[in-house]
Amino acid sequence: MGEGGGEYRCWEEMLPDALGLVFRNLPLREVLTVVPRVCKSWSRVVAGPYCWQEIDIEEWRQQQGKPEQLVRMVEMLVSRSCGSCRRISVSGLPGDPLFSFIGDHARALRTLEIPRSEISDAAVESVAPRLPNVTFLDISSCTKLGARALEAFGANCRSLVGLRRVMHPTDVAGKACQRDEARAIALTMPRLRHLEMGYMVVATDAVADILARCRDLRFLDLRGCWAVDDRFLQEKHPGLRVLGPGVDDCFENSYLEECSDYSDDSSIYSWELMDDDDDDYYAVGSDDDDVIWDDGQGLENLEVRFYGGGFSESYAGFDWPSSP
Repeated sequence: MGEGGGEYRCWEEMLPDALGLVFRNLPLREVLTVVPRVCKSWSRVVAGPYCWQEIDIEEWRQQQGKPEQLVRMVEMLVSRSCGSCRRISVSGLPGDPLFSFIGDHARALRTLEIPRSEISDAAVESVAPRLPNVTFLDISSCTKLGARALEAFGANCRSLVGLRRVMHPTDVAGKACQRDEARAIALTMPRLRHLEMGYMVVATDAVADILARCRDLRFLDLRGCWAVDDRFLQEKHPGLRVLGPGVDDCFENSYLEECSDYSDDSSIYSWELMDDDDDDYYAVGSDDDDVIWDDGQGLENLEVRFYGGGFSESYAGFDWPSSP
């Protein structure tokens, strides 16, 4: 009993799962550097899977350009998750080995967001069988991927309901057609409810093929797909929410600030993507930050950000040019 008849609460004796939920509300810098030094039980929680069921380092990734730092961060956090990670969001995976590492150590994944990654069709064909639980996939601007990769994801991720395959105009410059990718989507992803394929080089017949086979589709982003006849979509699929082919979004060059005519609607998803509303900025790189790394070697000039975000209509294709 404490003074005044009050009862002490032994925080160090709380269940690790409960502590993990508490620590997830703290800034990443504090979770990695401060919390482990409070007591041994808290240190074990941070070193274990309880804080790392969702790994989102996309904002940090945008602030540094060293592939070796990215590899170390992803490997460390995925390893700490001990196979329980449900979501990974990071752009620009530098090659197949790191993607294979994710496949080996994060088989419980439900959401995989790896846009602009340098991974190959062969790697996807090898890794996709290890990711059967993925329900949402973002492989936007992964220029080395093609129909083979989409077929592999579709064949192995049977619960896939959301796909983001948005390209930048420079990604598809010189490409005659991406009908083979559209065909792979139609044949292997019949349960899709949310599909973003902005700026893919496809025509009306390819989109019609997808709609004929993906009968649960509720939202379709076709911005920048200039060869698609929007009148066909209005006449044949009046109940489908469609963006494009025209591009109505705008943004500021200082940062990507979308101005969409559509509001967020997360009700169509079977996962939670909008939990984090913390936009604060945190920097890691002080003398006390060696504790972050399992191998005891700190990274210089490491920056970490948390940001709110998600995948919905208002985020679809927000960073691409407006209609010509």
